[in-house]
Amino acid sequence: MDIQHLVDKYNVPAPRYTSYPTVPYWGTAVPTQSQWIKSVRASFKQSNQTDGISLYIHLPFCESLCTYCGCNTRITKNHQVEEPYIQSVLKEWTLYCDVLDEKPLIKEIHLGGGTPTFFNHDNLLKLINGILKKANVHKNAEFSFEAHPNNTTKDHLQTLFNLGFRRLSLGIQDFDPKVQFVINRMQSFEQVQTVTEQAREIGYTSINFDLIYGLPLQTITGLKETIIKTISLLPDRIAFYSYAHVPWVKPGQRRYTEAHLPSVTTKQELYEIGRRMFIEAGYEEIGMDHFALKTDSLFHAEQSGKLHRNFMGYTHQYTQLMISLGVSSISDTWFAFAQNVKVTEEYTKLIEQGLFPIFKGHTLTSEDLIIRKHILNLMCTGKTSWVKKEEQCDALFEGLERVQELVTDGLAQLTLNTLTVTIPGKRFLRNICMALDARLYANQPTTQLFSMAG
Repeated sequence: MDIQHLVDKYNVPAPRYTSYPTVPYWGTAVPTQSQWIKSVRASFKQSNQTDGISLYIHLPFCESLCTYCGCNTRITKNHQVEEPYIQSVLKEWTLYCDVLDEKPLIKEIHLGGGTPTFFNHDNLLKLINGILKKANVHKNAEFSFEAHPNNTTKDHLQTLFNLGFRRLSLGIQDFDPKVQFVINRMQSFEQVQTVTEQAREIGYTSINFDLIYGLPLQTITGLKETIIKTISLLPDRIAFYSYAHVPWVKPGQRRYTEAHLPSVTTKQELYEIGRRMFIEAGYEEIGMDHFALKTDSLFHAEQSGKLHRNFMGYTHQYTQLMISLGVSSISDTWFAFAQNVKVTEEYTKLIEQGLFPIFKGHTLTSEDLIIRKHILNLMCTGKTSWVKKEEQCDALFEGLERVQELVTDGLAQLTLNTLTVTIPGKRFLRNICMALDARLYANQPTTQLFSMAG
């Protein structure tokens, strides 16, 4: 099998499939307040007492702009923004709690950003206490947060640990100073080591490092050194992402040009080197872009077929309902999506008016729900099947026709009622899922919407 030929062939814009339909293919009608409340209530009634709910909180502030970043952020050094924003988030949470028939049973909380550790530990304490005051905590709850090594203090770690947080994700990206400079993400190995060791001393049970391949000025030698340093700290999980170059969405990426990026061939080599080094160090490949030690819950979830994926990424626990708070965050009832407005001032204004601050959304059709389930199965288990009638639709069979080319290339196996990703096909998981993406093929984009798959 000529992997490089396949990389060149399938290096096309492709979604990462944290949802289906993907955001660019949502319908144009914004859910009304009553429609959204109805969907939340229906999902909550079906799942709260058994599965509980997931809660994502977007904390958008950063002191400086990391130019590689595709997230919704607000750059400021004014920490007076912390308390007013927290009050708005808690008011949004109250809006949700007021339309539910009983206390939410929280199974997951994830703090993302932005930079959650931009907020001081006392304000994070106020935020989480305010959330938990109106909820019960599931016996298998997992709380996690993203952190910047430069501003994560022992007080942050201890305060959040005392509140029930046990998982920490550190944004590393690359330890090479040249790469750090061009992406404006300066942090030393020693800072990362200090935070990692402090977290373990306090009692955190799962530490994740985010690394990116394909960054501007990144070299094979530099990435190898980054991975050697990473492995020396033995994080429980590693997210090894392909850099998404989308300067038409994120103007900060215009600090450099395509000429500064590794070639397609070099980028493939960066991935293969990283993958091999992780596996040789004892990590297992999980789903797409992730590696975990055999002691980590993510590995156990994949082994038991319980791996789940949502807007927060991969998780070892399933919840049907994910309520998301804060600017730009996306909530998911399974039957519908709703995204909050992206500007802090507009978000605050709508909250003060007692309104759910949504500006975009999508109600899934019966066809959407079938395709969504198959794509989720592929992303989490590497296979899907359609034995029952309710697992079938015309759009699925049209997608399976498109899959045939990937089957011919040895990236998937197709039987009468089962599609399975092969070992080489893991590298092309986005492409395999894209073949089933009925909405994408029904409305071929005229401009690039997604980052490249390679």
